[in-house]
Amino acid sequence: MGITPKQFEQLQSRRPGARRVAAPVFENLQASRAPASVILGIDPSLRGTGYGVLRPGRQGSRAEAFGVIACPPAWERSRCLARIVETLRQVIRQHHPAVCVVEWLFYAQNLQTALIMGEARGAALVAAAEAGLEIYEIAPRKVKQAIVGHGAAQKLAVAKMVQRMLGLPEPPGPDAADALALALAYAQEQGRYNLAAPRRI
Repeated sequence: MGITPKQFEQLQSRRPGARRVAAPVFENLQASRAPASVILGIDPSLRGTGYGVLRPGRQGSRAEAFGVIACPPAWERSRCLARIVETLRQVIRQHHPAVCVVEWLFYAQNLQTALIMGEARGAALVAAAEAGLEIYEIAPRKVKQAIVGHGAAQKLAVAKMVQRMLGLPEPPGPDAADALALALAYAQEQGRYNLAAPRRI
């Protein structure tokens, strides 16, 4: 039975009197340290799910892609849900995010609206979960606080601040801006000690 060169070295090091050399700890840590993660932000909605792909970096974050998964009013809900899953699968395959951040649904005008929003959110979560992404949720008020500075900010203020933070030529549309804001808020939380950190789901 043959052995590999590495196995032979391990056997040699186990011999009595063999000198053991400590492995360079910091070198191993550097080798195992992953590069900055790509973050996918999702603002779920049946007719207009916003998404934004963010790559954090030392010189600031960069938007790799963003847009809206639009579904015409005439489409059945089931067709819209399939469109959301299919489009997000394509985005994930293209950009390889490691983390997904979705808006926490905490308020709806009525039960019907809550159910429809929940369906869209569920479709988005399926696409992220089947790809093995870590999934977190952040409340809208907390996102606005992190991006604009106060939790009651209007959508236009969020879009303009996202434009400024990412150096975009113009403000993104409201749904895409909210998705990018989610990803930015998550990126800002990394490395901080915060009792109200994003909740993993």
